[in-house]
Amino acid sequence: MRRRWDIFCAVVDNFGDIGICWRLAQQLADERAADVRLWVDDLAAFARLNPAVSVADDRQQIGLVEVRHWSRDRFDPHVEVPDVVIEAFACELPPTYVEAMSCRQLAPVWINLEYLSAEEWVEGCHQLASPRPQSSLSKYFFFPGFTPQTGGLLRERELLSQRAAFDDHAASEFWTRLGIEPRRDGELRVSLFCYENIALEPLLKVWQSGSEAITVFATSGFATQQCARLLDHPLEPGTKLQQGSLTIYALPFLTQPDYDRLLWSCDVNFVRGEDSFVRAQWAQLPFIWQPYPQSEETHLTKLEAFLERYLQSAAAESPSLGAAISQCWQAWNGRGDIAAAWLEFSNQLPLVERHQMAWVSQLDRLGDLSNNLADFVEQIERRRLVTHHSSAL
Repeated sequence: MRRRWDIFCAVVDNFGDIGICWRLAQQLADERAADVRLWVDDLAAFARLNPAVSVADDRQQIGLVEVRHWSRDRFDPHVEVPDVVIEAFACELPPTYVEAMSCRQLAPVWINLEYLSAEEWVEGCHQLASPRPQSSLSKYFFFPGFTPQTGGLLRERELLSQRAAFDDHAASEFWTRLGIEPRRDGELRVSLFCYENIALEPLLKVWQSGSEAITVFATSGFATQQCARLLDHPLEPGTKLQQGSLTIYALPFLTQPDYDRLLWSCDVNFVRGEDSFVRAQWAQLPFIWQPYPQSEETHLTKLEAFLERYLQSAAAESPSLGAAISQCWQAWNGRGDIAAAWLEFSNQLPLVERHQMAWVSQLDRLGDLSNNLADFVEQIERRRLVTHHSSAL
């Protein structure tokens, strides 16, 4: 059965939400032969992520996915409701659309795709149904995660094989295309994608004054802006700055495939939020995560919950490995001395990389979010069919 899916995305955090929804839409269309409509409330943000998107067109076909612009205030009440509706990150569907859902002869499977978290409570809420009062509709909560009791992580079928095939020659071609000089002997290459971060200034000073040549590839946005301000030097996309042992390249805005290549080409990746956090894990290289900053420091709870799962096996590999990773991550998020933590972390990079490879193998056994989600939808539809037959007897 070829299912029709609607995915609704409200762009909140620049590119993270739409980045995840676009990956999900493509994978469902490509690997599950689904008819997918992706509803986006901010086409301008989407167009930066994917140059094929036209900001002027409210309805367009991008590859296998139909892309539609939507607004809660101006939504066509006559839009046909499909078999499955994804409400990404509790974005709240237009009321007229929800009304159309309730009027459908066979109610669509309604999924609230939640944010990623390693916290224990997620397992208890994953796949729970929430019936809508005075309606035939129920909304199911689906959580990405790191255990068999969650939905896993987004990962295209060919991603790990593509990663394995990305060798030094492919990396060299990637750098050349970006106008980056060849790697020097003994040079450490670091990608930097972050929110505003008070730990960046002391980290830049360590990199400047150290004996090791470090090249930082600052992504467009906060990372480049902060580096320019802290080093008191303009950094336009495509420019290079060298101070002491530190070299910084200000990167242009990268497409999703090129951002993956950046992660694969560096030795250490600083990432943020959710989408780059997941892609850095699949890159199988050392990384340091900055969760989205939240009030009352709830983001630090998410950080600690992930570290607890991520480092469970680290002690068996090396008594100091878990501490080095944890202290560096905590310091990058404002808890500790980032200068000292970085030095200890960088001294253990071979062990960190080996640990990361084992972690990816563990994640791979969970399956991937897109196919796990599609399988869950099929389970719901089968249960409904059994219930319908039983009530007809």
